[in-house]
Amino acid sequence: MTSGPAPDDLLRTLAPQVVGVLTRRYGDFCAAEDAVQEALLAAAEQWPRDGVPDRPRGWLVQVASRRLVEQIRGDAARRAREERVAADRSAPPPDAPSDDDTLTMLFLCCHPALTTPSAIALTLRSVGGLTTAEIARAFLVPEATMAQRIARAKAAIRASGLPFRPPEPAEREARVAAVLHVLYLVFSEGYVSGGDTLQRVGLAREAIRLARLAVRLLPGDGEAAGLLALMLLTDARRAARTDAAGLPVPLAEQDRSRWDRAAISEGVALLERTLPRGPAGPYQVQAAIAALHDEAASASETDWPQIHALYEVLERMTDSPVVTLNRAVALAMARGPAAGLAVLDALDGDPRLARNHRLPAARAHLHERAGDVPAAVAAYRRAAELTPSAPERLYLTARAARLTG
Repeated sequence: MTSGPAPDDLLRTLAPQVVGVLTRRYGDFCAAEDAVQEALLAAAEQWPRDGVPDRPRGWLVQVASRRLVEQIRGDAARRAREERVAADRSAPPPDAPSDDDTLTMLFLCCHPALTTPSAIALTLRSVGGLTTAEIARAFLVPEATMAQRIARAKAAIRASGLPFRPPEPAEREARVAAVLHVLYLVFSEGYVSGGDTLQRVGLAREAIRLARLAVRLLPGDGEAAGLLALMLLTDARRAARTDAAGLPVPLAEQDRSRWDRAAISEGVALLERTLPRGPAGPYQVQAAIAALHDEAASASETDWPQIHALYEVLERMTDSPVVTLNRAVALAMARGPAAGLAVLDALDGDPRLARNHRLPAARAHLHERAGDVPAAVAAYRRAAELTPSAPERLYLTARAARLTG
């Protein structure tokens, strides 16, 4: 044993590997996942006291296997399967390389057949190694609610009969897209919270950790690298995004000396390595936009024409009204607020933005730049009514009050 506290990163790295070993050995992903969660809890309790084992993966496999065997023996209906498993000597040793298992876990948890909330919850628990309680706290829901969500995801996997293996080549692309989409949503939830705080740092960091894992497991995938670059380049501004009271600070007003230059350099380097490989995907384009923001010495030196051009490319790729909204803001910065407002007007009838605070918030900003105070105040107040974020509500209300005072 080695002394010192049990490192969370080690447990989270080993979690999907151990689930993979047990799933192949016992043939039941859902039971294996439950047993590994118990082993992780045991490790979190024992390792800080007793020290990290010399073979931590083997320790977890042993403890989880014992838990799983106890479950099987306690259920008479599973005795036949237990006998078959006991006779199967094909399983590899516990400490065998298991990158393939981790990638398979990502594919399984992010299967397109699962609902997005279920895929997110299952990925954080089975691949991220987070407990149900930790995931519930991150998403600001009761633990019982999150437990039900995870249970539904596992029930869907059990009912579907999905095999524990990498997807066939024909379905791999769709499955990779689902994995990256889930990781993007986890990061977005952490970076822009809908609760009492603007951002949940722990959740965003976990998304970045999992994105690094995806890049390692998918070394030739440009979009995996693009997603990691996007996360790094966006999260680099985290320290400057809020003031002392926790209220948002607009990008143009942020203290850029507080931006994380190491994260920016890493994100830019990722883009420089991957963009020349072939056609860029949506995550790479978004990362390129983030890089233009991060590399500008000041707001006035931002290359807004280039950002607008990239949003035009992204708009053709995604057909997203939020992308069009961002393009409108970039156009306003490049050619004046009237040009941007004209684009925003075309979004008024889009049902996807009917109750979204971003549209009136963008309109308020452009009206303010144009000097139309009454329109800006009305739009700020409308955005404040719609936002689910308490800090954003206070910020938008204060902007309206400042213009009227």
